[in-house]
Amino acid sequence: MEILPKTLGTRPRLAVEVRAEGVVAARAEDATAVLTAVSRADLVEGAVAPGLKAGNIVDQTAVAAAVRRALDGVAAGGRERSRDVTVVVPDAAARVLFLDFDELPSKSVEALPVVRFRLKKLLPFDADHAMVSYQIMSSKKDSVQLLAVAMPKDVLEEYESAVLAAGYLPGAVLPSTLAALAGLEEDAAPVLVVNASAGAVTTAITQGGTLLLHRSVDMGMNAPVEASTAILPAEDHQSWLDEPGGVDRFEAEARMQSSVVETEVLREVGLRMAAREAVQAVSVAAAYYEDSLQSSPDTLLVAGTLGAENIAAMMEESGVQGMRVREIVDAGMIEAGAVTTRVPRGWLAGVRGALKN
Repeated sequence: MEILPKTLGTRPRLAVEVRAEGVVAARAEDATAVLTAVSRADLVEGAVAPGLKAGNIVDQTAVAAAVRRALDGVAAGGRERSRDVTVVVPDAAARVLFLDFDELPSKSVEALPVVRFRLKKLLPFDADHAMVSYQIMSSKKDSVQLLAVAMPKDVLEEYESAVLAAGYLPGAVLPSTLAALAGLEEDAAPVLVVNASAGAVTTAITQGGTLLLHRSVDMGMNAPVEASTAILPAEDHQSWLDEPGGVDRFEAEARMQSSVVETEVLREVGLRMAAREAVQAVSVAAAYYEDSLQSSPDTLLVAGTLGAENIAAMMEESGVQGMRVREIVDAGMIEAGAVTTRVPRGWLAGVRGALKN
């Protein structure tokens, strides 16, 4: 499993991200990662349940079909299927940790067992049965700091199997936020990033290509979000019409309309709760930013399905001021005509970063 790729080289020109809300794929012709094709496929509620235990891909048939639709929408003909695809997975499916060593072997084949041994006491799963990758953040005399990513093998295999079942070859695998950060320019100025969805939020701070903070929080939003999509099955609607001596047609239609309205209200409540939790996570990260860098962040870059607009509105409502909120992916990163389906820019941060130099 590869972390924060620095060069595209022979890397795939296609990337796909699997989220609980759906699948998005993109294509770039070179390492500038200007997206030349973008496609999205929705998933039914509960098809993907991100986490550190087996069972992330709850409905493999549905997920594989969504991955196929998304990738077929950006692939340049059948020949693309014989090439690798960079796969972006939810942050909740992996662990990202900073590790400090007095020294570390220079050869990765010798350093990896040392890193894995250190992870044994830090991971909530067996480090010996995990895919582990690392990247050195800084190296000084008597001090080596690195970023380690660990993912249970059985969880990794689930995501790879979905891509294989879709007819494509999984190549590098990247957690969502690390993939999104790879799309940033390596400016000297520090940057505060939030990657937020209805179920989880990750905040990160990066400076000059070096990651300073990576904090993921499971917001426990699964129950409210499931409630917001709990529409009565079609056969139940029909029974209102057929029930002898029961509800008449007009009352049945009123009940159906009421159900739809209630669903929309619950969905809106779920989004507001998620945005509120995301703003709280941003406030914690901003405090860390100020303590560590002796300055206040003036910009918040947003990735994920909640979108910059929702988070900005909740920040204003919560009284969090002083930061300009904008999407990581701007219009100049997408070629005209590349988007053939409705894809909010927040969804594209991971796949674009995976394709960038």
